This record gives sequence, structure tokens and C-alpha cells, in this order.
Amino acid sequence: MNKATPMQNTPRGGAGDNPPSLYARREKIYPREVHGIFAMWRTIGVFVLLGIYYGLPWLQWGGRQAVLLDLPERKFYVFGITFWPQDFFYLTLLLIVAALTLFFFTSLAGRLWCGYACPQTVWTEVFLWMERKIEGDRPRQMRLDKAPWSGRKLLVKGAKHAVWVLFAAYTGFTFVGYFTPITGLLEKVAILNLGPWETFWIIFYSLATYGNAGWLREQVCIYMCPYARFQSAMFDKDTLVISYDEGRGEPRGSRKKGVDPRSKGLGDCIDCTMCVQVCPTGIDIRQGLQYQCIACAACVDVCNQVMDQMGYPKGLIRYTTDNAVHGKSTHVVRPRVIVYATILMSVMASLAYAISQRIPLELDVIRDRNILFRETNEGRVENVYTLKILNMDTTAHEYDLRVSGIEGLRLHLDQERIGLAAGEVRDLVVRLSADPYDLAQRSTEVLFSLQAVDDPGLRTEEDARFLGPRPAGN
Repeated sequence: MNKATPMQNTPRGGAGDNPPSLYARREKIYPREVHGIFAMWRTIGVFVLLGIYYGLPWLQWGGRQAVLLDLPERKFYVFGITFWPQDFFYLTLLLIVAALTLFFFTSLAGRLWCGYACPQTVWTEVFLWMERKIEGDRPRQMRLDKAPWSGRKLLVKGAKHAVWVLFAAYTGFTFVGYFTPITGLLEKVAILNLGPWETFWIIFYSLATYGNAGWLREQVCIYMCPYARFQSAMFDKDTLVISYDEGRGEPRGSRKKGVDPRSKGLGDCIDCTMCVQVCPTGIDIRQGLQYQCIACAACVDVCNQVMDQMGYPKGLIRYTTDNAVHGKSTHVVRPRVIVYATILMSVMASLAYAISQRIPLELDVIRDRNILFRETNEGRVENVYTLKILNMDTTAHEYDLRVSGIEGLRLHLDQERIGLAAGEVRDLVVRLSADPYDLAQRSTEVLFSLQAVDDPGLRTEEDARFLGPRPAGN
């Protein structure tokens, strides 16, 4: 097994003959391909997450795109539910759920999000796979980069970047497909008739994918991602992290297979540097837990393979806790984890309940402020209101409007029922009149009730104030 040279996959900022600099030139990392249980789970995660991302816009639901964020129309279709800007509350709850989920899994098992589900990790895995298929494995890639430019090198490098660009372009196209119906977007692309914003976002997202996954890679995780900087605040000595068993592995040193390391005063680590060669961020986990570690567990897989080859027990590098490594008792399920889990489940239950009880009908009542009230020829007191009615359902409905709060209150409406198409917003002027003898005070609360004729559950209420003259005797 080959050792990594000092300039390959070594931690950033190493001291040398030159004085330290605020800027360290990037040294390209060539992660070695690895197989194992954790590599299998990463592959499954890539297929599932990218399958959802690329497949969801093509899914149809009720004659339209299942998930469509229609910004011009201010409608957000999520399968059978249509959300409006008035439903921003649900997005707030969803973001809280996402944050609590991150806190829960981080306190429980470290940076699982970074290693298995982060978009940067997922797309980088795909770009690395394409790079290996075109340029070859790690040694071949290194030889190709060191070789002088030639026709073959230009062809191989050009083919790799062409595949990267095509994949990134389809990624950008899919992204815009969440905001513009993707079938129509495909037709526009085919005839080169894209709008300016569609063109901008396809190009922007394509370049972001190409740049982040193809060029920046670990630089995003190390320097650009804020999570790497504050995730340690959620760690404690009972958090499951990638750990090197220093007590078992040191002192490290090479030896032949079958040699008892204790007879030579060595630990189980043979100093093959394979754990460094497979690391996508180029760190040496044997130096301890570092913020650059994204918990992908590639070092665990490769170290277990080396231990198998040497006939040593697995687990020199493993998922464990700091307490366990130092021989102390471990409590994976502890108060912090229980609190996060309880809060997370509560917020998720609240979100599910709120969506299940959501009424896709909005009613706003605005009283005419140009005149407090007026008296009719019948001697009644009249107030004028403007009703803004929004049918947020996916089907048309007819509604009955009722008002209560004052004895003998009359509703003056030009139509018996109010018909609204799906997604229609209507402003409706109505008048309320009451006998002044029924007014006990100058300002009385009245209640407007709007209910669908064909669906009794589709009902909403809104209160308002009815103004009149000062009652006699006051």
C-alpha cells in the first residue's frame, strides 16, 4: 500500500520553512475510492436524495405539477395542498423543524448531515464518481495532473469537464423546474425561448453546482460553511463521532503481516495513511477530531479493511464517543438528546395538526372609514364594509355570508350567494343596518361568517365593529 506524499491529503496550514501566511494555497485532494458499510449508506443516500430532487418536478398530481412554487401567482403547490403567502406560518414551523432536526442528530451522532445529506457532499460524490470513470483511480489522476499537456490529456480533461457541465446544466434546469412548470420549461429550452429570469437562474445554479462540486469541493466545507464553525457547541463527550483509538494504535509503524506488533513495541496502526488518502477534506483523523471532518466515515471503512488484511480486530477508527475511547461510561441517550427529541416531536406534531386543520378560505373585513355611520330613510343606522374573500382551495365554491352580534341586524348584499373560482380573490362591498334602539353602545362587535354551500367544514369567521349614535340616556 502506497503512502501519501507530504503534499497530498495533508491538513491545512502545516508549518514549513516559510513564515506563516494568512492565505494557504489550495492543494488538490485526490480521495481514494473506498468500499464498506458506510460507503454503501452514502451511495444509497446519493441515489435517494438526487432521485427526489430530479424526479419530483416531473411528478403530476391532479392534472398539474405535484410540487410547484409559482412565485408570479403567489401559489405554492405541494401535492394536494395549495399554500398562499398567508400560510407563511407553516414555512416558519418547517424551518424550526429543520433546525431542531439538525441539533438533535448533531448532539446524537455528530455531523451526519454533512457526511450523508448535505447538497455539497451529495453533488461532490457524483462529480468524484464521474471523475474516476473518466480519469481513472487516484494514482492515475495524480499522474495525469503531473504529466505535461498533450492531446490525450486535453481530451480526457475536456471530456470530464464536458460531462460536469452537462450534469450541472441539468441540475440548474431542474432547479428552475420547481418554479416554472418543468414540461413547459423543457419546450422553451428546446426552442431557445427562455425568459430572462429563467435563463439567469439556470445559468447561475449550473455554475454554482459546477464550481462547488467540481472545483471548490472541500473548500466549501472548510471555509464557507458556517456549520463547521459552530457544530462543536452541540458536541459533548457522549456524542458519537469518528474517533481514532490512540491507545490501541500508537505507537504506529509499518510491519509485515503476521508479525506481533507488541513484540516490536508498536500499536495496531501500520501507518499506511489510507485513512488520509480516502478523506474528502484531506485531514488525518489520527490527529484527533477536527472541524474539517464531515463524518463521512470513509476512514472507518478503509481502516477496517486494513485491519482485516493484517488480521487485527476492526474498530481502530470507529464511530464512538470520547468517553468510550478513554474507557469511561457512555450515555448516548442523555438529557440533551431527550430534550431535543421532545421539542422536535412537539413542533412536528404541531405542524402536522396545523396543516390538517388548515381552512383554505380567507376573509378580511375592512370598515369604511370615510364615514362613521349614516341614517337610512327608514331611520336605521347603516355601516359599510369591504370584504376581501380569498378561495385558497383547488376547486370552485359558492359561499353563504351571515352576520350576527346585534338584535335585528340586517345584511344588505346584491347577491344571495358568493361564487368564487379556485384561487380567486374578490372584493365585495356590503352594508349592515340596525335599529338604533337595539344599539346598547356606540361601538358594537359584529361577526361575519362565511361558509361553503357544498362543504360545511369550509368555514371562516371575522369580527368587525359596528358604529352608531350615542344611545339615549347615555
